[in-house]
Amino acid sequence: MGKIKLTINNRVVEAEDGQTVLEVARENGIHIPTLCYLKDLTGTGACRVCQVEIEGARTLCAACVYPVREGLVVKTHSVRALEARKNVVELIVSNHSKDCLSCIRNTNCELQRLCQELGVREDAYAGNKTPSTFDEVSPGIVRDTSKCVLCGRCVAACKKIQGLGILGFMDRGFKTKVGPVYDRSFNDVNCMQCGQCINVCPVGALHEKEEIHDVINAINDPHKHVIVQTAPAVRASLGEEFGMPIGTRVTGKMVAALKMMGFDRVYDTNFAADLTIMEEGYEFIHRVKEAGVLPMITSCSPGWVNYVETQYPEILDHLSSCKSPHMMFGAMAKSYYAKQQRLDPKDIYVVSVMPCVAKKGEKEREQMINGGIKDVDAVITTRELGKMIKMFGINFKDLADEQFDQDFFGEYSGAGVIFGASGGVMEAALRTVADVLTDQDIEEIEYQQVRGIEGLKEATLTIGDLEVKVAVAQSMSVARPLLEEIKKGTSPYHFIEIMGCPGGCVNGGGQSYINALVRNSGFNYKLARAKVLYEEDESLPVRKSHKNKQIQELYNNFLGAPNSHLAHELLHTTYSKREKYPDKD
Repeated sequence: MGKIKLTINNRVVEAEDGQTVLEVARENGIHIPTLCYLKDLTGTGACRVCQVEIEGARTLCAACVYPVREGLVVKTHSVRALEARKNVVELIVSNHSKDCLSCIRNTNCELQRLCQELGVREDAYAGNKTPSTFDEVSPGIVRDTSKCVLCGRCVAACKKIQGLGILGFMDRGFKTKVGPVYDRSFNDVNCMQCGQCINVCPVGALHEKEEIHDVINAINDPHKHVIVQTAPAVRASLGEEFGMPIGTRVTGKMVAALKMMGFDRVYDTNFAADLTIMEEGYEFIHRVKEAGVLPMITSCSPGWVNYVETQYPEILDHLSSCKSPHMMFGAMAKSYYAKQQRLDPKDIYVVSVMPCVAKKGEKEREQMINGGIKDVDAVITTRELGKMIKMFGINFKDLADEQFDQDFFGEYSGAGVIFGASGGVMEAALRTVADVLTDQDIEEIEYQQVRGIEGLKEATLTIGDLEVKVAVAQSMSVARPLLEEIKKGTSPYHFIEIMGCPGGCVNGGGQSYINALVRNSGFNYKLARAKVLYEEDESLPVRKSHKNKQIQELYNNFLGAPNSHLAHELLHTTYSKREKYPDKD
């Protein structure tokens, strides 16, 4: 592309042919407000908040879609443009539920910020509001169309990131709303509950179903022994809830806060990640040696599991039978831990702090309930934990670092930590599989080939006499070609890691919100969060799951061996075909 010159606000600037007015303005330090626009995701000019004045044009133009050209003259903040933007936002607000003080996005709402920025103070337009839908039937996602601004971000995320497209615009004119087909519940369509729609929503129209008060009630119940576990990705995002820079590791402060809140035990899900590698790694070795079903696919991401059960049920035998780490932890807490502590499993209440919305539904699966006792009782997101810490009056930034409880499940390896990044499960598994297959303690353990935030990563590795072909995919739009190969019987791989969210758990549907200003700036927040996990991995004395001494003790004292009968009973699960539209009538 060639260089061109144009004038913005009486300044001559250079730009690449093909850029938009919005892109060029921002490159030159000029902020044009937006609402519907997200870089690399949406570009429809639907909201008209970014209107600018173009010399020679009859009407104002949307900067996010207007291409620059040689000699173009643009005024981004003329009186006409400013008044038009304010008028557009006033019209949006006129059809918006204004319960801002009680809204889940209060102080973290992009519409609120626009109102402040553009000086919208009064109800300029009064009248009827579009009939709304409130849906809280699904286990993880709540939809409130009274707060929807019709920006289309969620529609684009579902279609482009996951390739599902379960969200769309329905009806016309004043009655237009966004939701699943026929205005159904998320529970009645093939939603994978990944929560990426929540992550891109600028307002409170989509959010997770909160379980904060259930957890608070459990903590204050004298008959309950309440255990909390935190997923590796949470430490890479939680600080953002308190204004800390993206990419700040807050492991110690998080532990200190949880202990102050009154949990009886505070553990890291990383222990269970190590346990998952033992079960999954040995399952893979067994499949390779016994000519089992290959490629084997990871089963740690419940959003991905939801997807494959509805979209590709014919390849379910390729999934590892392992439960996800936090569910394994719950199973161990209510069996091994209960036995050691002489507690009734019914009196143990397990809380998982997860970067994921889909895990709220995972804990409700019938395969995760044994004799009426759930493996995990409550799942709260990173965002929910941030709210709880504030509710308890804890000054998070000033907390001194504390350590996880060290008994039973206190030790974890670097392999467990990197589960939160795309490629982390694969790398952790390879560290153990390589040692077992070669009967050596291999020193080269950093598998750079599977790291990074690229959509698809492939590698061919030589482990002893075995050549292993692996692939790592994040998001269903990237994974789909791999699944089609498996379906056709042409897949060249032995082992595949699939994560439901782009970037892995560090960008899960329950992580701290990344607003449009950051998303559109080009700052790679996924990479910044992932870096936190790899740094912790490198700092730990033990970096292989099978070297975790407490894992070894668990097998010696309770489970017997990886993939034993008891291990299968407690740590493995089954999958089954699910209807895409269960409520067909």
